[in-house]
Amino acid sequence: MKVHASLLVHSSWTEIFAPIQGEIDTVLTRLQGVNTAPAHEMIFRAFESDLESLKCVLVGQDPYPTPGNAMGLAFSVSTSVQKIPASLKNIFIELNSDLGIPIPKNGDLSPWSEKGVLLLNRILTTEVGESGSHTHIGWKKITDHVAAELGKRNLVAILWGKQAQEVAPFFRLKVEGVHPSPLSAYKGFFGSRPFSRVNEILIAEGKSPIDWSL
Repeated sequence: MKVHASLLVHSSWTEIFAPIQGEIDTVLTRLQGVNTAPAHEMIFRAFESDLESLKCVLVGQDPYPTPGNAMGLAFSVSTSVQKIPASLKNIFIELNSDLGIPIPKNGDLSPWSEKGVLLLNRILTTEVGESGSHTHIGWKKITDHVAAELGKRNLVAILWGKQAQEVAPFFRLKVEGVHPSPLSAYKGFFGSRPFSRVNEILIAEGKSPIDWSL
């Protein structure tokens, strides 16, 4: 499915994206010539996953502004990034504490997106070097629509922090908590067991749990 120009997403998203195609076109037209994080060809990478395979959506805020970090998947950085962002380090610490999964050597979360987890940022772009610069250009309306559709499909939502929790009303099944950033992780993120809690919900719903290993 072609969203705009050469941006491709899985064909299973066609029905969801159709009502917001105008909004998507407007935002992407506004971004022409802008040095975005992630790069333009990665903006919709989260939607490369087959919608029918999804069990969980992990909602982030906006992409990492550091050059080369953002890759179109919430919280994830490519294997070539040597300095793992602090929030992601804290996620790995909690993953290890919760499920005993060894702390990964890199920050690439692509394996999760291949196991039924949609890694969706609330705001899909920012300007390189400037956090939050695209908060008010139209992305929230688009991700609100996506979240509403995912909620109808009974995905489990992981919502860390205030921005992610804006979409909480769309979901019947959810795990909410403190954002994993260094500023707040010690205020309730550590010890919150989000990964095992998601699996407990899935099992209660008659679905298979997620393999959270990386």
